Amino acid sequence: MKIEANSPEEYISKLNEPRKSAFSKLRNVINENLPTGFEETMSYGMIGYVVPHTVYSAGYHCNPKLPLPFINIASQKNFVALYHMGIYANKELMQWFLNDYPKHCSTKPDMGKSCIRFKKIEHIPYELIAALVAKMTCNDWISLYEKQLKS
Repeated sequence: MKIEANSPEEYISKLNEPRKSAFSKLRNVINENLPTGFEETMSYGMIGYVVPHTVYSAGYHCNPKLPLPFINIASQKNFVALYHMGIYANKELMQWFLNDYPKHCSTKPDMGKSCIRFKKIEHIPYELIAALVAKMTCNDWISLYEKQLKS
């Protein structure tokens, strides 16, 4: 399910309730806890949080014209998705997330490599996501990204 939108506000406006409220809350949690340096934008048809070219001029290695992606959130057909590149690239961060998840949710996490899927919006662990978002600074992400590129 792709939502055509030019801004995060337009993206959210195209959602139906109750997903619109949950998605707005998720966006607010990210914006309130995102470390300095990242920028909210539309990225890959989703709301994205990126390292802008003004901070990291090299951009994304797959397409240097694009800023370096960090987090994306999307409303998919059957779930809300949070894509966190840091959790994919940092094993310690992934382990922290998996260890803390049961403290916030009674269900097992439904995850892909960088994707966390929430099939029921009432199971979105906003406090855990706030902590996850705050754990990696812009410079931490750039360093980790460059280290992964070299290996």
